[in-house]
Amino acid sequence: MFYAGTAAALKTQIRKCFTHKLGPGKTPKVLEKGPRSIVGLVCPHAGYIYSGPVAAHSYYNLAMDGKPNVAVILGPNHTGRGSALALMDEGAWHTPLGQAEIDAETAKRIMRESSIIDIDDSAHRFEHSIEVQLPFLQYLYGEKLKFVPICFLMQDLESSRSVGEAVGKALSGKNALVIASTDMTHYEPQERAEQKDKLAINAALKMDEASITPPLSLREFQRVVTVPLWQRLQHQSC
Repeated sequence: MFYAGTAAALKTQIRKCFTHKLGPGKTPKVLEKGPRSIVGLVCPHAGYIYSGPVAAHSYYNLAMDGKPNVAVILGPNHTGRGSALALMDEGAWHTPLGQAEIDAETAKRIMRESSIIDIDDSAHRFEHSIEVQLPFLQYLYGEKLKFVPICFLMQDLESSRSVGEAVGKALSGKNALVIASTDMTHYEPQERAEQKDKLAINAALKMDEASITPPLSLREFQRVVTVPLWQRLQHQSC
């Protein structure tokens, strides 16, 4: 539904995302001894035919930056299943490009630092927001990169701060990456979409998580942007 179903077709699809006129325009080559200065990415999670070229910009720059050892991927819970804040701490996820192993040690460190996250596989079972990031990571790094998924149904600012602080502490000293999986807008005119985007971008530049929370009339914006982006900001500040 979100990406091609075979390894060959998926690799071709991802390459086309990179070379697309709305993408970077060329495929990346991982810089093995890159500076590793990128601590977080904000990536969309729609089907690749819709948002793949946009996501490709993030992954192109990540390839130029080198290879992280672990990625904590944060995404909203679209299904309503499972715990309000759900992490998986063991096992592996499978895509057409192979197996993505969960970093059990990092997951357990996050759980030790947090009093509000639950270990709950069911919240992830039918959720796409985290899954769709994995093929891009596998395209760049194969099966070497481990990850930790955290799915958010509860998305208030206080909970976001608490989880963000836990993630930041758990990743301290690690060669780690935080990916905030979020579709900034859906089916909106370009002008309105840019207005919403600027709210999040300005908050990120100011490292001001509270200002990401918009007026209630923009509740959809809060649902799909506030939580994952704040997690990335909190990790960056630690």
